[in-house]
Amino acid sequence: MTLRAVIYARYSSDLQSASSIEDQFRLCRERADRAGWQIVGSYEDAATSGASLMRPGIQRLQQDARERRFDVVISEALDRLSRNQADIAALYQNLTFAGTAIETLAEGRIDEMHIGLKGTMNALFLKDLAAKTRRGLRGRVEAGKSGGGNAFGYTVLRHMGEDGEVRRGDRQINEDEAAIVRRIFHAYTEGMSPNRIADQLNREGIRGPRAGKWDKSTIHGNPKRGTGVLNNEIYIGRLVWNRQSFVKDPATGKRQARPNPKSEWIVTDVPELRIIDQTLWDRVKTRQEGRKIEQTDKEAWERRKPRFLLTGLVKCGCCGGGFSTIGKDRFGCSNSRNKGTSVCSNRTGITRQDLEGRILSILSQQLMDPELVKVFAAEYIAERNRLAASHVDDRAVRQKELTKLIKEQDALVNALLSGLPPERIKAKMEQLEARQKQLEAELAAAPRRRPACIRASPRPITTGSRC
Repeated sequence: MTLRAVIYARYSSDLQSASSIEDQFRLCRERADRAGWQIVGSYEDAATSGASLMRPGIQRLQQDARERRFDVVISEALDRLSRNQADIAALYQNLTFAGTAIETLAEGRIDEMHIGLKGTMNALFLKDLAAKTRRGLRGRVEAGKSGGGNAFGYTVLRHMGEDGEVRRGDRQINEDEAAIVRRIFHAYTEGMSPNRIADQLNREGIRGPRAGKWDKSTIHGNPKRGTGVLNNEIYIGRLVWNRQSFVKDPATGKRQARPNPKSEWIVTDVPELRIIDQTLWDRVKTRQEGRKIEQTDKEAWERRKPRFLLTGLVKCGCCGGGFSTIGKDRFGCSNSRNKGTSVCSNRTGITRQDLEGRILSILSQQLMDPELVKVFAAEYIAERNRLAASHVDDRAVRQKELTKLIKEQDALVNALLSGLPPERIKAKMEQLEARQKQLEAELAAAPRRRPACIRASPRPITTGSRC
């Protein structure tokens, strides 16, 4: 029987050529032709790191594998699929469970040995690459050059050196943008709020950093972390690097900033890049101190705003921006509040209870169409079945262990009856009895699973109704 094959290709950085994907596809097709496999699809992730599985291409591949749409995955090398040791092991297990093999041009047919050895090597490669990159960036910063990115008010220079190499990382003051920076500092010391400053700049059509709209957070930032225009020390001729490091959340694949100790900061004086005089800078810091929010002993996660039913799902009907909390249990347009009415004139607010009531009312009326209910029921059942297939029932595991414990206790009782000295089995019996009581308590507390039931026809839900 001819095997159905799919191809997966990936390259990591915007600095690499997009033709890399086509090159990988071509080589993998040649491999499939030699083996006599039928190519039934392809997946790709362009300019995406292999340090996480949060990639659309690899996610679609896994979903189609669960649906048994192909028999083998072909890739250029194992590190194209993932460079994370845990992720590549999980991916291998999922594909193996689905009856799908992995074939790479570099390693051949992948098995457990490849996963262990290559997974470890790829993880070490990422760690070594990160260390070397930071070492190189630190050297550039200590030389007064950019350590990555650029601040508003400066232009990055690229020129040819005497040795014929292109020099990067040098900066010079952009006088037009520097005038805007000075204007922001003066306006703040004169009592204007960051919100009002952003609105005024947007009304005048002045482009902000990265050619976007000005936002109040772009201006006030976080004084403790040195972010925002009002806190960037490069404007007084001090280049501060390594204020914070980034770690990737394994659950979401998103980076999270973590502040570094001040002892690890790298500070370099660059007086030629000073835009703001010291007196103006000190006046800004004085006003910030006077407006500082009192800190509490609560941790960051305890101070976060609570999430509600529609958090992150509501959009403004005028500008398309998100709705966020603007008061206690009240939502409003984020763009209008943060960037000013020049970006969005919608100042209408709505209470959370009113918003949720309207949305749920509309859903209950329009989603009761029989055809829509059938689609929902089919999708819901399919998802429940998928979760059930991959879920280990903890209750069954505990019940199995309890049965085994009772058998072991019976064996010990028989040993006593046959004449074995009691002191030799007393400790073991006590241990088994303690574990038995623990399992029985856990089983009594654990809720029994009830099968989901879906009706294909709409029917009012009443309190106390049962399937």
